[in-house]
Parts: sequence; C-alpha cells; structure tokens
Amino acid sequence: MTEPYEHREQSEQSLTSATGARGLEALISRAARAGKGAAPVERWNPDFCGDLDMEIKADGTWFYLGTPIGRMPLVQLFSSVLRKDADGRTYLVTPVEKVGIRVADAPFTAVEMDVSGSGDEQIITFRTNVGDVVEAGPERPLRFVDENETGGLKPYVLVRGRLEALVGRPVMYELVEHGEEIEIDGKTMFAVRSKGAVFPIMPADQLKRLSA
Repeated sequence: MTEPYEHREQSEQSLTSATGARGLEALISRAARAGKGAAPVERWNPDFCGDLDMEIKADGTWFYLGTPIGRMPLVQLFSSVLRKDADGRTYLVTPVEKVGIRVADAPFTAVEMDVSGSGDEQIITFRTNVGDVVEAGPERPLRFVDENETGGLKPYVLVRGRLEALVGRPVMYELVEHGEEIEIDGKTMFAVRSKGAVFPIMPADQLKRLSA
C-alpha cells in the first residue's frame, strides 16, 4: 500500500535539522511537492519548525548556508512557497512545515516594466527576478519609501499576499518618467497611474526643489 503523503512528509528529515547538500535536497523535495507556480500557502497552517539558514539579500540573491543559490529554477521553486505573515517575518511554507528565512529588504526585485494605454486606462506591468508578472493597480499597489541614506526613494509593488518586489533603480528611473502632477486630497502630488489607481510619489513642490 502506498504510504500517505502526510506520513511520507513527516517521516523525512526536518528542514531545520538538515545541513549542507542533504538539507537543500530536503528543501527542494518539500517545495516541489507543493505544486508548480505560486502555491496556495495562505490556506496552509502547518506547525512552525524553526529557522533555516537561508537569506534573500537586498539585491534579490538567495543564499543557503552562506552560499549563493546559483540555479534559477531552484530560486523560482522556493519563491513559489514563500509567505510573509502578520508578524512581519517571511517563511517557506509547505502543507506540513513552516520554516523562517531572513529577508534583507523585499523578497523579490522588479527588473523590467512595461506601460500600456494612457490616462485612467494606463497599466504599468512589472516582471520580477523570479518571473512573476504583476500589473500595478488597486489590488497590487505601488508604494514609495524615503531612503534616508541617499535622500532618494525606494518603490515597491505588491506581488501577492504580503510579499513585495523592490523596483530596481534602472526600472525606477523608467517608472518616474511616467509620473504626472495630480491633485490628491487638495494637494498637488507627483504620481503615477495604473489600472485606474493613483500612486503618489512625492509632493510636486518637493520634486521641483530636488530638480532645481
């Protein structure tokens, strides 16, 4: 008789106790069983099994045990079972385990964008470093955060759940080229539109001072 899926999973070595190549093999196995594409991680509620020595750096590079994961198919597989919870932490989630990983900034980076239409019909579409295609809009908002170290801005777009992509700097320059002055709540803002939503970047007078 075939052993049930759950029993097979529970009999295997825990992700957090595995190290080196065996640990990575276990992680690949569990992630692969979750299915192709973005898995329904929001519907799964497994026990927390501890933290894994995995980190997503600010540039979007994934590290395991301090070593970069160079195989993009593996990164895409792991990214499909990512979930950020209300506690602000990011986890890899399968139907039977939840393990914590470290994320330096956002788990994804937006590496390409496309703009179609104009005015209220304009749609801004982003492609992430792991292959997600996201249309910014009411359900996938853009937000802009002041970068105190440089005096600049860091744009983020929501990909799914609570997971965001940091818009890479070259893409950000392209994004702001589509900005316009729009009055929001009685104040003139420099903003961008997508799918009928307006996303303020900064007050228009602040932009003029920076451009002077």
